[in-house]
Amino acid sequence: MSRIGKLPISIPAGVTVTYADGVVSVKGSKGTLSQEITGGIEVAVEDGKIVLSRPTDEKQQRALHGLYRSLINNMVLGVSQGYRKEMELVGVGYRVSNQGQLVEFSLGYSHNIFLNLPAEVKVETKSERNKNPLIILESADKQLIGQVCAKIRSFRKPEPYKGKGIKFVGEIIRRKSGKSAGKGK
Repeated sequence: MSRIGKLPISIPAGVTVTYADGVVSVKGSKGTLSQEITGGIEVAVEDGKIVLSRPTDEKQQRALHGLYRSLINNMVLGVSQGYRKEMELVGVGYRVSNQGQLVEFSLGYSHNIFLNLPAEVKVETKSERNKNPLIILESADKQLIGQVCAKIRSFRKPEPYKGKGIKFVGEIIRRKSGKSAGKGK
């Protein structure tokens, strides 16, 4: 058995899970998520737990067993607690602002970058004096919030020499030393 796949998922209070026609739907206070289950993986919802099982020990089914267990667990956590990511802009003159779901970035290019976020992601921007501007993203969908963070980060990745760019709060960027002064003969 897959070490991850065989673990049961406990359903917290206020969350309902249904499985019908190969689709698992999870509904909670933060929203509703659904995931299609393929590859012969069976899902059983009984007395406050979700248990996944596979018919054979083929390599593909072993892989899908752990994958679907993780995806369903992420959905249960998302609709009950939600996911929150904080990113900061490090660099002189870097700014961010939002109006609803439209986020505007000023990242040292000749133009501003506009990003329209999906409705499932809540966005908040903070700009305080003498602090780096912050972007706070919240969503029930872990995959979607990760994808949005990756897109935002791709506008200006943190570079190793000065540490400028868009990074997660608390992330440590490995720094490199610059050019050595002169040639040592």
